Amino acid sequence: MTYKLLFVCLGNICRSPSAENIMNHLIKEAGLSAKITCDSAGTSSYHIGASPDQRMNIAASKRGIKLQGKSRKLKPADLQHFDLILAMDRENYQDILYFDREGKYETKVRLICEFATQKTAQEIPDPYYGGQDGFDEVIDLLFDACTGLLDYVVNSEGYQKAQT
Repeated sequence: MTYKLLFVCLGNICRSPSAENIMNHLIKEAGLSAKITCDSAGTSSYHIGASPDQRMNIAASKRGIKLQGKSRKLKPADLQHFDLILAMDRENYQDILYFDREGKYETKVRLICEFATQKTAQEIPDPYYGGQDGFDEVIDLLFDACTGLLDYVVNSEGYQKAQT
């Protein structure tokens, strides 16, 4: 069985697809592609079907990552399907929990910055309305958080169960 991660932001064109692609890069480097899978979604339907933001692609390319994927909206079924759901900020976190009316899946929902080991940011800021520096900052934050997340996942009980 594979361990399934879902990254969530507002529109699914900047932060969450970047996290998905960075995590896939780290998973591949670690030789774990057959054991951990990633996806991303947005809490809004603003950009359904859109590719990742070009400014985000520029920032990611500086770190050797090409962003792939198409925007999609978070679905209630995602809460059941994924093992861990990672929100980029507190508003996304609350929006995800809104889908979980019975509170069955809230232990699966976490803020991605909880896994950062070098950076102290509590949330991944939305760079959409800012300059290129904001996109570069988001990539740096996500690399740190995703590196810590991979360590967490590999050592987690849920991952261990999925491997047996």
